[in-house]
Amino acid sequence: MPKASLNVQCFVEKEVKSIFEGENQPMLLYVSEIRPDASAHPRVMHAHEDFVELILICSGSSEYLIHDKKVIIKPGDLLVYNAGVVHDEVSGPDMEVGSYCIAVGGLHMPGLRENALIPDDAGYVFPTGKYFADLHCLFEMMFRTLSAGEPNAELFCSSLMHALLMSVLTVTAGSHAESEKPLEEPHILGRRIKEYIDKHYMEPITLQSMGEALHISPYYLSHVFKQMSGYSPVQYLLRRRIGEAQTLLITTDLSITSIAERVGYDTQSYFNLQFTKNVGMPPNKFRQNYIVSTGIEEKPKRKRK
Repeated sequence: MPKASLNVQCFVEKEVKSIFEGENQPMLLYVSEIRPDASAHPRVMHAHEDFVELILICSGSSEYLIHDKKVIIKPGDLLVYNAGVVHDEVSGPDMEVGSYCIAVGGLHMPGLRENALIPDDAGYVFPTGKYFADLHCLFEMMFRTLSAGEPNAELFCSSLMHALLMSVLTVTAGSHAESEKPLEEPHILGRRIKEYIDKHYMEPITLQSMGEALHISPYYLSHVFKQMSGYSPVQYLLRRRIGEAQTLLITTDLSITSIAERVGYDTQSYFNLQFTKNVGMPPNKFRQNYIVSTGIEEKPKRKRK
């Protein structure tokens, strides 16, 4: 019979100095659990201008469009979206993806722009390897605590967020993103088209007007952009509008008619049709079902814009 080990205690041998001090005071904004069946109603193409989003893929796989690259995601991957990164989380009944997600604002990491956790050229997808179980535990504990309305849930989860951010920095520091090859002319042009749509998607733009603004034939514009993104410019425009509409539905009290107008639709009926086609449920049902009710207090108050 093996002898019992007396190695039972670890000392903290180094002085600890937090990187989250002074101006850098991260704030936990929300925690999400996206069950595989719920991923049939995806959050389509969108960006967050004032916070970082961290996503842990727990099951399933799919091809996502992140910024201007198509990326295969799989279980164990950690996705890091700095503020302003457009991402399209493609899922559905035939490719269900289970994941956890948190949003963190107030980040001022040394040497980086506001609300960037890692350098913008560090990549977006990081295999977690041996750190997956710990990360999964932290994500799961935060969601369970907040959704149950536990006493001091926000304070407890804010402390867990610091631990999670340090784990994320460990994972991303240990991964070496592939050095980006010099872009060829078609990809540079594809980026220009994407930037134009991202800036003007709320306006009544067409393939013809895009071509005129960028001095490219509509045919060539469409060909180059689809080669880069996998979407035609019109498909990208549609998903960009629907993604922004989803954000407005869950963060504001604006009427559905107002949201339809804000994202570039002339009629609410056509907006409802396109939203339902791409999300799998109408906008009013999406709004009603998206936010978890804790049973302790009202759902978070939405802001009017």
